[in-house]
Amino acid sequence: MSDALLEVKNVSIAFGGLKAVQSFSLLLPPGGLYGLIGPNGAGKTTAFNLLTGVYRPQTGEIRLAGKRMDGRKPYRIAKSGLARTFQNIRLFNELSVLDNVKLGCQAKHHHGVFSTMFRSGRWVKSERQITAQAMQLLDVFDLRSRALEPARNLSYGDQRRLEIARALGTQPKVLLLDEPAAGMNPHEKIELMELIHLIRDRFRLAILLIEHDMKLVMSICQQVTVLDHGEIIACGSPGEVKSNPKVIEAYLGEASA
Repeated sequence: MSDALLEVKNVSIAFGGLKAVQSFSLLLPPGGLYGLIGPNGAGKTTAFNLLTGVYRPQTGEIRLAGKRMDGRKPYRIAKSGLARTFQNIRLFNELSVLDNVKLGCQAKHHHGVFSTMFRSGRWVKSERQITAQAMQLLDVFDLRSRALEPARNLSYGDQRRLEIARALGTQPKVLLLDEPAAGMNPHEKIELMELIHLIRDRFRLAILLIEHDMKLVMSICQQVTVLDHGEIIACGSPGEVKSNPKVIEAYLGEASA
């Protein structure tokens, strides 16, 4: 048995004649903070879609805490402990900041039709727990004072933070962050780096992130995997990856001297 929390073995998918991801493998340990990088169109988001059940792998297998995930529906994968954010923010803008996070928290709570319709004591107790959990998350992200405002009122950076808070509401074992620094200014990126470390340590989870900001990736990730045209061309420490000739060629279009 592998000690990895998230274990991906030789996962592949093709769309028509295009091999979008080929033989993708990854071992993410408990508490790991790993990066997935590559040029535009390299297959990074497709890899995330495979991990979260949006796409079903045509080959290979995915295990979370030893249990097979490939072939499961996205909501079942989320309930098993794999949560994600998106490159393009996907909040419910007309709902309040609090309600956005409560939607994530509800993934671990189950109500029957009768209990919900008639607002039973069990339902009331559960709703109080969900609200308390959501408010605690808003405290972590310094968003408590905005709890009752529509999510659309938040700044871009705060919307990013809210999306992460909502994902944490599902109580994941592994959190996938897709371009969390996209659109952020330098100050917000520094705060984001600190926040990623905070949530990894406070919530005791593993994190895999896609990011184009190389300074951010090289500063916080323990290991980096590089994709190009759907294939892994390098994997190792930030220092090893940064000096790898194949990585330099993929990003610059020419081999290093």
